[in-house]
Amino acid sequence: MTGFVHRSRAVHPALRPYVGDLSGYAYAGDPPSLHRGLPSRFLTLVITLDEPLGVAWPGAPVEKFDALVGGLHSTAIHVGATPSRAGVQVSLTPAAARALLGLPPVELASTVVGLDDVLGRPARALTEQLREAPSWDARFDLIEGLLLQRWSGDTVPEPRPEIDWAWQRLRDTGGAIGVQELATEVGWSRRHLTGRFTAEFGLAPKVAARVMRFERAIGQLRRRPATRLAELSAEFGYADQAHLTREFRAIAGCSPRQWMTEELPNVQDFVPAWAAESEA
Repeated sequence: MTGFVHRSRAVHPALRPYVGDLSGYAYAGDPPSLHRGLPSRFLTLVITLDEPLGVAWPGAPVEKFDALVGGLHSTAIHVGATPSRAGVQVSLTPAAARALLGLPPVELASTVVGLDDVLGRPARALTEQLREAPSWDARFDLIEGLLLQRWSGDTVPEPRPEIDWAWQRLRDTGGAIGVQELATEVGWSRRHLTGRFTAEFGLAPKVAARVMRFERAIGQLRRRPATRLAELSAEFGYADQAHLTREFRAIAGCSPRQWMTEELPNVQDFVPAWAAESEA
C-alpha cells in the first residue's frame, strides 16, 4: 500500500512459544479513520510511537492508550479516532499471558487495558525508549529484551494438560473439530470441558472454534483478495455463502464485501508471519 510501511522479523527462539508475530507499522499520511481489530487466536500488544491509539468496543466510548494489551475476544474492536500513525504490534499466544504477563488469559479476555496496568513502570519506560529508538530493529530489540526479562525460564503455572490439548487441537484444525469430539479425546464430558476451557481462556470452545475458522477465512482474503465468497465458504466449512455472511456480521460487524471495500486495501500487503505459515 502506498504510504504504508510494515516491518517484521523472526523473534528470539526462547520467545517462539509465546510470540506469533513481531511487527512495526507506519503511515506516511493519515491512518484509516476506522480499522476493525478482528478476533484471532492471539492476544494483541500494541505500543504507539507517537500519539495515543483510540480503541472502542461497538457502542462503547473510545479509550486512548500509549500502550495496550487486548485479550482473546469474539467480536471486532474499533481502532482509530486518533492521529496515531505508527507503532509496534506483538501477537501473543494464550500461553504468553501467564509466562510473560503474569496473568491467566481469562483475566484479559474481551477487554483492552493499558500495558502499564499489567507490567507497571517497565511498560512506561519501554514506550519512551521505543519512541527514541533510531530503527525498527532497535525497537524490536527493546521489546524482545523486556519480554525475555519477563520470561526467566522458570516454570510457570499452566492449565490442565487436557485444556492445553483442546486449545492446540482447535488451533491445528483451524476450528474444524467439534466440541464433543474434543471432549471425547480428552476423556471429559462436553459440559466439563466447556466449563474448564472457558475458565482458562475466557471463550467457550465452540466460540474459539468460530473465531479460528473466521481467522483462516480472513487470512485467505488478505492473501487472495479475488477469492469468490462462495469458494471461500466451501473451503472453510461454512454451509453456504449466506452462512459466511452471517458470521461476518456477527464477528466483524459488517458484510464480507463491506470489510473488503473498507479494510482490505489497508491490510492486503500486511499478512503476519503466523498467518502465512498456518496456511502453508
